[in-house]
Amino acid sequence: MQDIHIKIEAYGAIEKHLPADLNLNCASNSLVTDVLNQIKTHYPSVADMIERCACAIGEDIIPRQTVLAQDCTLVLLSPVAGG
Repeated sequence: MQDIHIKIEAYGAIEKHLPADLNLNCASNSLVTDVLNQIKTHYPSVADMIERCACAIGEDIIPRQTVLAQDCTLVLLSPVAGG
């Protein structure tokens, strides 16, 4: 099976806890959830933040059950408090 390359961009509180140039190799047709679990395995300190963050590709917020079939940039958005 072909591997795909996922670049991770993080914004907000989670950004401080992940490397700026985080890239992961995943099996083609992995779910967003699989990618997030891989991040939590490598960076356990962000596990709680990962559970609450929104995920996006480009301008689109995507569900965690989205299938990733090709190389992409997955954006992690920390929840924003206040109002």
